[in-house]
Amino acid sequence: MMSAQVIPTGSGCLPSLSFARLVNVTRFCISDIDPNTSECHLWFVSQVLAACLYPDLLKDDSLPVDVRQRARTLLDVCEGGSVGSYSLTYSGIPLIQKTIAEFITRRDGGVESKPENIIFSSGLERALSLVLHLLSGGEGQTRTGVLTPVPCPHTLPMQLDEAHLEQVSYQLLEEQGWALDLAELHRALRTTRGRCETRAIYISNPGNPTGHVQDRKTIEEVIRFAASESLVLLVEEVFQDSVLGQEKRFVSYRKVLLEMGEPYSKRVELVSLHSLCTAGMGECGLRGGYMEVINMDPAVREFINILPCSGSPPILPQLALGVMASPPSPGDSSYETFMQEVLHVERTLSHNARRACEFLNGLPRMSCVPAEAGIFLYPRLDLPLGITEQAQMLGVEPDVLFCQRFLEEEGVCVGPGCENGQDDDNFHIRSAKPTALICVLAPPAALEEVLTRLRSFHLRLLSSCC
Repeated sequence: MMSAQVIPTGSGCLPSLSFARLVNVTRFCISDIDPNTSECHLWFVSQVLAACLYPDLLKDDSLPVDVRQRARTLLDVCEGGSVGSYSLTYSGIPLIQKTIAEFITRRDGGVESKPENIIFSSGLERALSLVLHLLSGGEGQTRTGVLTPVPCPHTLPMQLDEAHLEQVSYQLLEEQGWALDLAELHRALRTTRGRCETRAIYISNPGNPTGHVQDRKTIEEVIRFAASESLVLLVEEVFQDSVLGQEKRFVSYRKVLLEMGEPYSKRVELVSLHSLCTAGMGECGLRGGYMEVINMDPAVREFINILPCSGSPPILPQLALGVMASPPSPGDSSYETFMQEVLHVERTLSHNARRACEFLNGLPRMSCVPAEAGIFLYPRLDLPLGITEQAQMLGVEPDVLFCQRFLEEEGVCVGPGCENGQDDDNFHIRSAKPTALICVLAPPAALEEVLTRLRSFHLRLLSSCC
C-alpha cells in the first residue's frame, strides 16, 4: 500500500506547482504515523520481523523477552533457520497455517478451522487471481461471469479482465449506507441471460471502499442465494479488525455458513480472503495474504498448489501473518504496550472517520455516508454542469477531472470513484454525481491539512462555475 508522500516544491518531481507539499490520501498506512510523536505504531510485529531478519538481535536484551521468544519459534520452522528459505509446502509453513486456523476458530466463536484449508500467497490480490483463473472459461455466451459490487475495490475490474471473466455488476444501496440488496442480486443475475454464465459472487465485508458492515440476516440471504444459483462465494474480509463504534459487529461469512447447517454448510463453496492490509497492522508492502477454502473439491484444492503461477509463498509475509493472528497475550512482556498502541490506532481511526464525514457533509454539493468500518470514506460530489461539460470535452470522467485539478491546485491525491467499478451508464443514472476516495488512516494533523485544502479547492471550483 502506497504511503503518504511529501514532495517539496522545486524538487523536480512537480516543478510547475505552487503547493508546499504533496499528500496522497488514497493510501495511508499505519507506518505513516510518526513514532516520535504522540501517534503509535504496532511495534511488536516490527520487532519480531527485525529479529527474524537479523538473528543477532536475539541476543539483544533491549528487545522484550516475548519478542525474542516469538522470533526464535518462527525461525525454527524456517528451512535453515532463515527467512530467505522456501516454504516447506506450496500452501505455506504448516505452523503458520495452524496459527491462522486457531485465530479463525477464536474469531468465529469456536467454529473450527482446519490448517489444511489455509493457503498463503504474496498478497490478497494474488490469492484472488488464482481463484479467478480457475473459474475462467468459455467464450461468448458461455464466458464465466462474476457478480461484482459497485462500488468495488479498485483493482477488481482489472483482475476480472485479466482472467477473461465477465463483470456482472450489482449496485450497493448508497441511501441505505451502501447495503447489499437481495433483489438487486436477482436483477443483476437476470441481465446475464444470453450474455455469460455467472459462476461466482464477490463480496467485500466490511465494504471496500464503502465501509459498510453486513449483518447476519444479509449474510444468510446471500448464502441462500449462492446455494440456489450454484455460485462460488468469494469473500474479502480485510477490514474485519476496524469496525467503528459499538453499534456494529463483524461476523464472518464462514461462521454463518457453517452455523446454518446442511445443506448449506456442506454444499456452498466459499473462499475467504484476508491480508496484512488491515487498519491495525498496515504492513501492506510486505504483500502477505491468505485464503481459507471451504467445501472446495479436493482435486481443485490440490490443483491450486501445482499451478505454475502459485509458486512458493514468501516467508517474511507468512511470519507477519502469524504475528497478526497471534498478538501478545495477557502476561507477555509486550502485552500492555501493544494494547495501548492498538487502542490508540482505533481511537485515531474512529475520530478521523467521524471528523472527516462531518466535514464533508458540511460542504456544499457534497455528501458522505458514515463509514461503519475500514479506512476509507467515499463522498459523493454533485459537480456543476460546467465541470461535467469540460470533462466530456477532455474525454475523461468528471470525478477524474475533479481529482486531477485537486492534485494540480492543492497537492492532494484522492482516488476517483470511477476506479471502483462505476460504468458510464451508472454514472449518468446518478445524475453526474461522481465520488472520490479518501483514506482516513492518517495522523489527525495531516487529515486536517487535507480537509482544509479540500474546502479551499471545492469552494473555489464551485465559484468558478457560477
